[in-house]
Amino acid sequence: MPAPAVLRRLLPKPPLWVAMYHSIADVADDPYKVTVSPVRFARQLHWLGDRGLRAVSVRELLAAAAAGRERGLVGLTFDDGYADFLESAVPLLRRHGFTATVYVLPGRLGGANSWDPHGPRKELLDEDGIRRAAAAGMEIGSHGLHHVPLTDTDDATLAAETRRSRQLIEDITGDTVDGFCYPYGAVDARSVRAVRKAGYAYACAIDPGPMSGAYALPRIHIGEADTPWRLAAKRTLHPLRRRRPADLVRARSGPARAVLS
Repeated sequence: MPAPAVLRRLLPKPPLWVAMYHSIADVADDPYKVTVSPVRFARQLHWLGDRGLRAVSVRELLAAAAAGRERGLVGLTFDDGYADFLESAVPLLRRHGFTATVYVLPGRLGGANSWDPHGPRKELLDEDGIRRAAAAGMEIGSHGLHHVPLTDTDDATLAAETRRSRQLIEDITGDTVDGFCYPYGAVDARSVRAVRKAGYAYACAIDPGPMSGAYALPRIHIGEADTPWRLAAKRTLHPLRRRRPADLVRARSGPARAVLS
């Protein structure tokens, strides 16, 4: 009979757990359910720590997975690049020794979420805020230039949203930008090709189904309603809902640069 260690190697590995956040702020006016209060976020981080889990950036998660060291790691992502990431999320993350990835919009630096027709205007990170987030140990990725669905754009806009946004962020941080996040989670083969051509090592989607892979990583949405029992249920059910694509940890031949719904 095979030894337990051999059996573990033969069994399929569970999918990587990547959580999707947006804004950490007051939830009184939140029609799109993209905001988590600082109090709830702190409790969610405590829940991770109490279970021996460590939150990391997607880049670190993918690098660990490529080396077979992803056990106990959870990827944390923050879409849209809201200024409250720096004000509210980073201090709590650092208190726990955690990191995360924030996907910013270099075409809207210091602007607001004008793509949302309803709800409050939320301030976005400016250049200084992006640099400060990077200095705090957070990974900075691209969410495109202007938060438009890539599946509906012409070729010139698609190139700008992927390639140009990466160049602008690298100019701000002085570091390589490895990750892209599809606005609205909208992804198709054409947008995946554009992201690869722009030089990214990976890209995050939401629930890409059969397109899941290094350039369409599925994530689990986390919201204000996610109490400890809901988090436990989502983590338990995650392996049943998301397959682990064969190329998930092979974004590049070298070390990888990697939403509870």
